[in-house]
Amino acid sequence: MWKYDPVLFSRVLTELTLTFHIIYATIGVGVPLMIAIAQWVGIRKNDEHYILLARRWTRGFVVTVAVGVVTGTAIGLQLSLLWPNFMQLAGQVISLPLFMETFAFFLEAIFLGIYLYTWDRFENQKKHLLLLIPVAIGSSASAMFITMVNAFMNTPQGFELKNGVITNIEPLVAMFNPATPTKVAHVLATAYMTCAFVLASIAAWHLMRGNRHIYHKKALYLTMKTALIFSLASALVGDLSGKFLAEYQPEKLAAAEWHFETSTHAPLVLFGMLDENNNIKNALIIPNALSILAHNHPAAEVKGLNEFPKEETPPLYIHYLFDLMVTLGVFLTVVAAVYWLGKIFKWKFVAKKWFFGLLVASGPLSMLAIEAGWYLAEVGRQPWILRGYMKTAEAATSSAHVDTMLILFSILYLILGIASAAVLINMFRKNPVERELAERSGQQEVMAE
Repeated sequence: MWKYDPVLFSRVLTELTLTFHIIYATIGVGVPLMIAIAQWVGIRKNDEHYILLARRWTRGFVVTVAVGVVTGTAIGLQLSLLWPNFMQLAGQVISLPLFMETFAFFLEAIFLGIYLYTWDRFENQKKHLLLLIPVAIGSSASAMFITMVNAFMNTPQGFELKNGVITNIEPLVAMFNPATPTKVAHVLATAYMTCAFVLASIAAWHLMRGNRHIYHKKALYLTMKTALIFSLASALVGDLSGKFLAEYQPEKLAAAEWHFETSTHAPLVLFGMLDENNNIKNALIIPNALSILAHNHPAAEVKGLNEFPKEETPPLYIHYLFDLMVTLGVFLTVVAAVYWLGKIFKWKFVAKKWFFGLLVASGPLSMLAIEAGWYLAEVGRQPWILRGYMKTAEAATSSAHVDTMLILFSILYLILGIASAAVLINMFRKNPVERELAERSGQQEVMAE
């Protein structure tokens, strides 16, 4: 007989909200930087195509920001409604970055409005570009502050808990906990990388369909070059993240790698399956690689999962999330590198329809990698919501109406997703690049006369 479980429904609703919000949050963090790069290149080269690229990206960005505000508000609401015990405990310690995140968003929103309103009111494009700097800083700072909260959940510090009472609170110590550097760096690098691939996939879509306008070629070259840079940065930060896990969350690393027995010369396990006795089958085993990933030495000892209490170990399916994230990350990096080298050495296949198809797929695949990474981070912390202090089941609400909330928020996200996609498609379909370039050229001729 089915039994209502508020903890289960709270988890499902939170996962749904984060899954949906991450799409818009990632765009919100990465696109302002891409806009700034395009406008800066346009100014430096005196190239109207790049200026228009920045302008069109900004229009689409505004739509995603609006949806991101709604989903971000939903997350704040759900933290209080679904996880009241966690907020009561952690809210006293880690409220500062939550406040700073709001301030960073206001900075971004105010200057974004000014930036949009003054597009045709600056004769000097360099001065107009200066207005975008607070937008890019605000969006990245917003991500940084909210990631600090998540980092605190993984390595909580800056307080003492005695008999259920929090004392000796140090907000700055809580903010700058051991997880903060790698988590913030990883979130920012992957957001920039993902947005570059998403924008590249749009340009590749037009080229694949036969529209070989120079505007789309320039857009693809700029975005793929940026995507390669941040792909390499993400790989570097990912390596540092592995070393962080080995020191501070060894049970997550062991679960993700199916490393059960403590050993030296630990191998890296990719893919494969587990049987009922936790025997690994059909996996790709890379000798010594886990020891190198964890401690930079092939003979280093890596803790096995059997060293930890079973009730405090993450679910083993996070291994598949790790595989998915790493496989997609490597694939996207290779695709970006091949494209860049192809442009340098004039390889003809990088202009073929099938290769454009790969580039079109790079946008959705990069977003899938982001989702897998976040699921790995959150599920890999289980059963803790605040590692070492509070388990997820202890933090959840006992309300009898979370299932109703799940239905209502699901409908909301469905409407927002369909509406935002429809608005973006119609916005650019009704105003193609060729028409806008012709109109701007006509306006410049009139001004010249």
